[in-house]
Amino acid sequence: MPVTVLRFNLAGPRPAPDVLGARYRAAVEMAAYADDRGLTTVQTEEHHATDSGWMPAPLAFAGAVLGATRRITVTVSALITPLHDPLRLAEEIAVLDLLSGGRLVTVAGIGYRPEEYAAHGRDWHWRGKLQDEVLETLLAAWKGEPFRYRGRTVRITPRPYTQPHPLLLVGGSSRAAARRAARLGLPLFPSARLPELETYYHARRAEYGTEGWVMQPAARTCLLHVSEDPDRAWAEYGGHLLYEARTYASWQSPGAESAVRSAAGDVEALRQEGVYRIVTPEECVRLAGEAGTAGSLILHPLCGGMPVDEGWRSVHLFAERVVPRLREL
Repeated sequence: MPVTVLRFNLAGPRPAPDVLGARYRAAVEMAAYADDRGLTTVQTEEHHATDSGWMPAPLAFAGAVLGATRRITVTVSALITPLHDPLRLAEEIAVLDLLSGGRLVTVAGIGYRPEEYAAHGRDWHWRGKLQDEVLETLLAAWKGEPFRYRGRTVRITPRPYTQPHPLLLVGGSSRAAARRAARLGLPLFPSARLPELETYYHARRAEYGTEGWVMQPAARTCLLHVSEDPDRAWAEYGGHLLYEARTYASWQSPGAESAVRSAAGDVEALRQEGVYRIVTPEECVRLAGEAGTAGSLILHPLCGGMPVDEGWRSVHLFAERVVPRLREL
C-alpha cells in the first residue's frame, strides 16, 4: 500500500485568530479520523515571518496530533533546527517521542529565508555552524549522559523512547547537507529527487565510516485534493491552491531545488502544471497504481485557506473511497 499523507501547514490569506483556531482544531480532528481509517502519516513544516499564519510551531502541533491518535506517524518536514535552542529542542523531541511511542519523525532543515533568521535573532551567515551545533547536541543529549556544551557540562533528561535516538533526518539539496548527514551518520532527506546527491552522500559516508540511508522523494510529487467534480472544485477553490503555490514560490531563490515548486501565475496554469491536483476518487486510485507501493499520496485538505467543510469532503472521499482500494493494489 502506498504511503498516505495528510499535509497541514495552516496557511491562508491573513487569517483572523478565530478562523485560524478553527482550522487548527479541524486539522487535529482530521488527523484522528485519518488514524482510525488507516492513513499512515501526518506531515507538517515550519516557517516564520509570514502574513499567512504558515505553521510556526510544528512541534506543538505534532504534540496535539500525537495525543489525539494511536498509530499514525507525524513527520515535521522540515524543522528549521538552527532557529531552536539545542538543549530545549532535545527535551521537546524526547518528550514527544515518549508520548507517541516513537511516532515522531524530524527532518532537520537549515532554511532558505534570511527573514526567518532575523526574526529569531540568528545570524544567517552562520547557519551552517548553527546547524552543526544543534545536530551534534541532539545526538549527545539523547544518550542521557553528561556532555560538554558551550564550555560547560550538561545532562539532558528524559531519555527518549526510541533508541539509540528518535528518527532524525538531515534535509536539504546541497552537498553541505549531504556531508553533514554522512559525517553524523544520519539519513538524508533531499528536498527534491536528486540521485546525484544520493551518490555523493554514500561516497562521503564510506569516507567517514558511518551508516545511513536516503529518503528520496518521488520523481514527481503532487499535492492532492479529492472531489467528485474536479471542474467545480477548481472553479470554486482553485484560488486557495494558487495562493499557497505563489506564496511558496516567492520564497524560492533561482535554481532552488524543491519537489513541489510551481511556476504558475493563474489557476488554469496551476491546473495544467500538475503540481497541485484536484482528482476524483477513481483518479486518485489510478495515481496510486502508477506510483506503486513505494510511492505516496499526499492529501492537502486545508491548502491555502481552503474552507474547512470542503477540506472534510476531500478527507472523507479519500478515506472512504480511496484507502480501501489501495489495499488491493
